[in-house]
Amino acid sequence: MSPPPAKWKGKCHNITCNNKIIGARYYNSEGLYPTTEFKSPRDAIGHGTHTSSTAAGREVDGASFLGLAKGTATGGVPNARIAVYKVCWDMLGCSNADILAAFDDAIADGVDILSMSLGSDDPQPFFDDALAIGAFHAMKRGVLSSASAGNSGPSPATASNLAPWMLTVAASSMDRKFISQVVLGNGEIYPGIAVNSFKLNGTSFPLVWAGDVANYSGGNGLLNAKNCLPGSLNSNKIAGKIVLCNSVLGDYTGVVMANGLGAIVSFPIPFLIDIALSYPLPATQVKTGDGDAILEYIRTTENPIGTILVGETWKDIMAPYVASFSSRGPNRLNPEILKPDITAPGLDILAAWSPVASPSGSPFDTRKVKFNVISGTSMSCPHASAVAAYVKALHPNWSPAAIKSAIMTTDIVSICVLANVMDPRKNDDHEFAYGAGHINPLAVTNPGLVYNASEADYIHFLCKQGYNTSTLKQITGESNASCDGVVPGRAWDLNYPTFGVAVEDGQSVNATFTRTVTNVASTNSTYRVTVQMSSSVNVEVHPKKLSFSTVGEKKTFTVKVSGPKMVEQPIQSGTIVWKDGVHVVRSPLVVYTITTNSMTTSPFRPTERIRFGANSINWNMHF
Repeated sequence: MSPPPAKWKGKCHNITCNNKIIGARYYNSEGLYPTTEFKSPRDAIGHGTHTSSTAAGREVDGASFLGLAKGTATGGVPNARIAVYKVCWDMLGCSNADILAAFDDAIADGVDILSMSLGSDDPQPFFDDALAIGAFHAMKRGVLSSASAGNSGPSPATASNLAPWMLTVAASSMDRKFISQVVLGNGEIYPGIAVNSFKLNGTSFPLVWAGDVANYSGGNGLLNAKNCLPGSLNSNKIAGKIVLCNSVLGDYTGVVMANGLGAIVSFPIPFLIDIALSYPLPATQVKTGDGDAILEYIRTTENPIGTILVGETWKDIMAPYVASFSSRGPNRLNPEILKPDITAPGLDILAAWSPVASPSGSPFDTRKVKFNVISGTSMSCPHASAVAAYVKALHPNWSPAAIKSAIMTTDIVSICVLANVMDPRKNDDHEFAYGAGHINPLAVTNPGLVYNASEADYIHFLCKQGYNTSTLKQITGESNASCDGVVPGRAWDLNYPTFGVAVEDGQSVNATFTRTVTNVASTNSTYRVTVQMSSSVNVEVHPKKLSFSTVGEKKTFTVKVSGPKMVEQPIQSGTIVWKDGVHVVRSPLVVYTITTNSMTTSPFRPTERIRFGANSINWNMHF
């Protein structure tokens, strides 16, 4: 690659950079370094390697995880440069001071897109949210921040990184899944999900249920044993055997410690069966019903035997669907702003891996790999970041809001009609799971129209949300920022690419949105609107036709949503679509009910103390 661009001012701390990795800094304001870590930007756990290579890794032929998913691997924008800002540390998390320092450096260095695969388990008011504050300052300098939605799904109202100036990314599947089958001595075969590279060559071994082999002398009982926790199993009874475990927790190091040969994991929580995990021994995850059948075989057979077949890749005909772990809306801070914004591949993603990191996370796993398969919204975020970088490269003068709008609204008729629309039959939470839909990288560079927004627009939004001049300054950093004259209210006039109507129980539906679109395509074009919504809700758009004669021309329209009183209603999904015969500009519209105490538009809602982490906020890497 050629030398970095002249604008670049980044540095490399304690490592030598090149024309691909042009910046590498690390931050540790508390001066605490785990023994597992490097005092440098180097990655000791694999997370940063995986995410950065997903975004911008160069093309690599023959990439695989020990033979699984073999093929040519490439990042989303393989010719882009990478600058790394290491703010998170193994076992310690990520501190607010380090996050904000990294933002300052990244902006000053000259980055174009910020990809942030981290977040808090509990959304904070924006003036207490280091990522939201840093992303606001990046937005002011024309830099879009792409961030993970979180891994607390499928529970509702769990999405994090909720600021409207950030692109919030959920995780969905690809059309590939990793299967490792269980074969019993009676000939029954049960498909399991796992990234299993261990070969038993079809040889059968004795089977035991973990609950029958507890290490009672070690102070363990049935509960610890059946979960296969470290130290809970009797090594005299499981050595050389395959153990049936009943837990979604841990890496099954407990089986390894007791000299077990392999593990069959029967998930008691059905919705988590979509995640293919890697283990430090031959292992696979079966559905609860299949686990019950295997347990019945163990209990009714004098000498039960079985084997675990090495992993395979199968086609997943149900893809794409939102992963079970992906955090859901509605937005706990601002109900009118639909979050997450978009979904991208985040389930079972193959990408580069640190050679010093265990592929399974177990200290007993001595395998060294160059590529690994893991899941999380940490994995989906760099997919979206790459698409944003692609748009930025072709449209360097577009604002972060314009780039975000293109990603969220674009469908090109000539490529694929409504290619990014998710199937609600596969996703019970509808837009709360996937936002505007599945990302469509082929179409985003030519969106036709964009919903633009400026710093002033976001300041007005914050003032309407109840921020005052003092709290506003904590976000903007500007002494002249003021909320004088702004009356707090709904966020319906923020120029956002989606529409959300949160109706308090017992109230009628009554909302009016004002939106302005900017023409970024043909000099002469006319767009006509179509609306889709359930019959109980009325949606009126005025005007119904928008005509443009120049690139950059702006047109404003209003959307009035009305309907009867609603109580305890599930989300109702609709769309507002503008078409000119070439471009399809699609925005979701959702109507849903809330209770008065379930969420609030005020930034000053009480927040409980979170687990360990700097400043009592548990910033975590989302994987």
